[in-house]
Amino acid sequence: MRLDINLATRPYEDAREFWVRWGLGVGLLAALTLVLLVFAVRGWTNAGRDRHNIAQLQRQIDELDKERAEDQAVLDMPVNRSTRDQSQFLNGLIQRKAFSWTRVFEDLEPVMPPNLHVVSLRPELNEQNQRQLDMNVAADTRAAAVELVHRMEDSKHFQGAELVSEGEGSGGGSGVAASVVSIYVAGSMDRSRK
Repeated sequence: MRLDINLATRPYEDAREFWVRWGLGVGLLAALTLVLLVFAVRGWTNAGRDRHNIAQLQRQIDELDKERAEDQAVLDMPVNRSTRDQSQFLNGLIQRKAFSWTRVFEDLEPVMPPNLHVVSLRPELNEQNQRQLDMNVAADTRAAAVELVHRMEDSKHFQGAELVSEGEGSGGGSGVAASVVSIYVAGSMDRSRK
């Protein structure tokens, strides 16, 4: 029996090594695909659960908005208008009386840069019924006013601090006058009084 093997036209191939290498690569890709598929299915089910919770919360919000509209309609009736106005006036007085100047200055003290001082401070309620502080400050440089805003942003008592305006200090000196606005969140009521 005679075998004609011409290696020049048909080179020898080790098919087993080829299938081991490529089979391992394909197997790893299949495992990775399976893992990604599991994550995708889990994310899809979690998203479905979240959509259901959002829809449920939206229904509750719609119900509360409907109740609020009905209550507002009752308050807007001519018979109840004077009572509503009186209660709003009294609530405003109570909120103004509840404002503690001492607490505000205690909360401002740690955030004030050393080369800056408060010229005026005006608390008021904004459209969202949050306590807003409008402060006019004076400093040697603009950097001190910017530092105050950064410190207020890092504080738990001041939110959304913003440098509204700035200009030369009074008397035309080298100082800077600035206006800073921030939402004020009062500290806890259980502070120890000395």
